[in-house]
Amino acid sequence: MRVVALVPGGIGDQILFFPTLDSLKRTYPHAVIDVVVEPRAKAAYRVCKSVNDVLLFDFKDRNSPADWANLLGVIRDRYYDVAISLGQRWGVGFLLWLTGVPRRLSYESTASWLLTDPVPLNEEQYAAHMYHDLLQGLGIDTPCPPLSVQLPKADIEWAEAEQKRLGLGSGYVMIHGGSSKLALTKGIDKIYPVARWQQVIQDVRKRQPDLPIVIVRGPEDQDWVDALLSGFPDLKVTAPADIGKLAAMIAGANLMLCTDSGPMHLAIALQVYTLALFGPTDPAKLMPKSDKFKSIKSPTGKMSDITPEAVLKLLWGE
Repeated sequence: MRVVALVPGGIGDQILFFPTLDSLKRTYPHAVIDVVVEPRAKAAYRVCKSVNDVLLFDFKDRNSPADWANLLGVIRDRYYDVAISLGQRWGVGFLLWLTGVPRRLSYESTASWLLTDPVPLNEEQYAAHMYHDLLQGLGIDTPCPPLSVQLPKADIEWAEAEQKRLGLGSGYVMIHGGSSKLALTKGIDKIYPVARWQQVIQDVRKRQPDLPIVIVRGPEDQDWVDALLSGFPDLKVTAPADIGKLAAMIAGANLMLCTDSGPMHLAIALQVYTLALFGPTDPAKLMPKSDKFKSIKSPTGKMSDITPEAVLKLLWGE
């Protein structure tokens, strides 16, 4: 069986879709599973164990008829038996109908007539469970498995060398600031102010002076990292080149402190204790229920309105 899944969104959306792919592969172990994702999300599949090929298409771009025709041709040429779409856009449903794929799954909408197996949409649940519901269209009613990632051996070896370089021992706290220009351009506030991070770091240092703190520096994080280092010049800084290396570094942490972001989902998949800060987004839909994963939601929807005192109270269980 050949399956293609159309998965718009960023890296976090892809990781949340991994359990659906894993269940599909578990049910049909010999299936060939491909995904169509936006270019910015391709990196996620470095740590996915259930996908054969990753095809690129920018769903949110102003695509010309030629762009859509090219995607249509790619899907037709691969002779898929099943197509799964996370989006409810009429155009995507119409595209799948044009491909002639025998079974077409997506959520119920006004375009359900374009599908062979529409599935009810329940948005009032953890997103990974919502995505997993799509498999009901194939008669797969197994519970949604937890998030899971597969770390390449080379990335594990890189992380071991990086931990040695940083002088890390048996554990550390990792902080990811979630500095995302893309989120800001969409009016989504996911950045916690540096001054408030500094207060959190100061308290952790006071209570656990021997516990190393590692800051993740991504491509957009240099200003944020520089600002933190100005107050704490002895912080450890790591800059993984890809998501596999980042995941391997997260795996060695005792605790992940972060904002709602792709690295948060990695920490959850790796079963690392996680405390995540949420601004306008809903933690109930983005974090599973577990004693290992804690969230704090801004009372106003603005990340800056989360006080360091509230973060520390949750962190120390006070």
